[in-house]
Amino acid sequence: MIKVLIADDQELIRESLKIILDMNSDIKVVGIADNGNKVLELLEKGLPDIILMDIRMPELDGVLCTKIIKEKYPDVKIIILTTFDDDEYVFYALKYGASGYLLKGCSVQELTGAINTVMNGGSILNQGVINKVVKLFNQLAQINIAMTVDTDEVEDLNRTERNIASLVGRGLSNKEIAENLFLSEGTIRNALSSALSKLHLRDRTQLAIWAVQKGLTLKTS
Repeated sequence: MIKVLIADDQELIRESLKIILDMNSDIKVVGIADNGNKVLELLEKGLPDIILMDIRMPELDGVLCTKIIKEKYPDVKIIILTTFDDDEYVFYALKYGASGYLLKGCSVQELTGAINTVMNGGSILNQGVINKVVKLFNQLAQINIAMTVDTDEVEDLNRTERNIASLVGRGLSNKEIAENLFLSEGTIRNALSSALSKLHLRDRTQLAIWAVQKGLTLKTS
């Protein structure tokens, strides 16, 4: 059973999401909140597996709430939900550790699929999000806000690990990467874990951002 917490300042959105998700036998909504501070209060009573987090909420917005949660409860997954097409929100939410980003207008299938993907260790990084991240790196490079990795650590990556980083940056799942590189999913998982360890990156999302930053998504070496 996947435990989900819903955070949104609009009651209609909260209740609609709860009704939709409660229709799934493998998903249980364990809490709802109308602002980031309420989310933090609920987490003190029990941790969900995944939080559906609105971007713009009173008192404490979804971006800063994501930052606090990932620092205090790193195992809790967060999917950002928003109606706003805002590049900067996308960038910071991913930078602080969100596992993905969906518009509130997405379909029920997209939402439940995203929850299952994130629960299984994946990230929701579609091409639109990647394009936004690329744009933000170009705009913010001068203030050194992008992911930084030591040169020696990059050189430690073998060819398979570098190729996997490239494909993660393009938004591919482990299954798709395995098919692309003609390797088993188990091999992909192990190599992905090795790459994260070598680069001292927290998760798949940070690896994707780093790959975009380094231009690895342009082609597979």
